[in-house]
Amino acid sequence: QVQLVESGGGSVQAGGSLRLSCAAFGYTSSWYCMAWFRQAPGKEREGVAVIDIGGGSTYYGDSVKGRFTTSKDNAKNTLYLQMNSLKPEDTAMYYCAADFRGGRRCGPQFSDYAFDFQYWGQGTQVTVSS
Repeated sequence: QVQLVESGGGSVQAGGSLRLSCAAFGYTSSWYCMAWFRQAPGKEREGVAVIDIGGGSTYYGDSVKGRFTTSKDNAKNTLYLQMNSLKPEDTAMYYCAADFRGGRRCGPQFSDYAFDFQYWGQGTQVTVSS
């Protein structure tokens, strides 16, 4: 059974930093990519970042480029999202996702697949105050 468990969310003031973690359990060796999405109340789910596990390429949503960085520790089977220069508009529930299928969901268009990843974590809340 595949399971994704996020942690690291919390409350921070604008300009601060947080690091989210997503621990993966189960049969994960054939995953093509892992991603971060976020959803704020009343808003659509938004792609934050994706990492192509085989090639190591990363892609980011326009609103977080230059501020957020995603990486994967293969030894720990854990995905990270380092978030710097946080803004109040970054406030949302953040979700980790993973997929075996690859394709366009592992590239620059990953945000188009906001509801089409095979596995999802339960989410972790990030709140940024001004």
